[in-house]
Amino acid sequence: MRQPGTDEIAAIFDRYAPNYDRQIGWFERVVLGDARTWVIGHARGRVVEIAVGTGLNLPHYGPDVDRITGIDLSPGMLEVARRRAAALGLTRAELRRGDVQELDLPDDSADTVVSTYTFCTIPDPGRAAAEAFRVLTPGGRFVLAEHGPATSVLARAAQRLAQPLSVRFGADHLLRDPVRYLTAAGFVIDETHRTGRAGMTFRVLAHKPIP
Repeated sequence: MRQPGTDEIAAIFDRYAPNYDRQIGWFERVVLGDARTWVIGHARGRVVEIAVGTGLNLPHYGPDVDRITGIDLSPGMLEVARRRAAALGLTRAELRRGDVQELDLPDDSADTVVSTYTFCTIPDPGRAAAEAFRVLTPGGRFVLAEHGPATSVLARAAQRLAQPLSVRFGADHLLRDPVRYLTAAGFVIDETHRTGRAGMTFRVLAHKPIP
């Protein structure tokens, strides 16, 4: 199964951008559940949001967050996110194009890294996890919501059948377990929960150890 590259992924999400909010909104209501409120509720200080997309998390950021740096490959998705930030009057958000596998950010420069439904499309989620680890301050948090392999055997079989098409047309891997990428990068897992239909949604809270 061929993995789409970053240019292909950007083009896919440029096409999705005008209708993305409606499509993902339906999927979250019916399958994944509301994980965004939980994720952003754990964000503190200087936040880096990887694959910020259309900025669906932006309305949830509260006063505990000082600054938001949102990174995404797709100019089309970022255009929607910038409109959303402007409508919210969210002047503490900087939204810019970039590759989350090679973050253009200094070491130890973030207090929280946020990821919602991104590891499924990143070509190398291990590299993205390592970059998140690098930019976090010691003790900093990684908060993630992601869909992955279902806890139900039947649902997992259906995911396995659907995955070749989902990767080809949407760069969407259905069977990645995000926890293993975080532990391999050096994170300590503080909490992990399975929610959504057939347990497809992972909610993970991790931190970068203090030397």
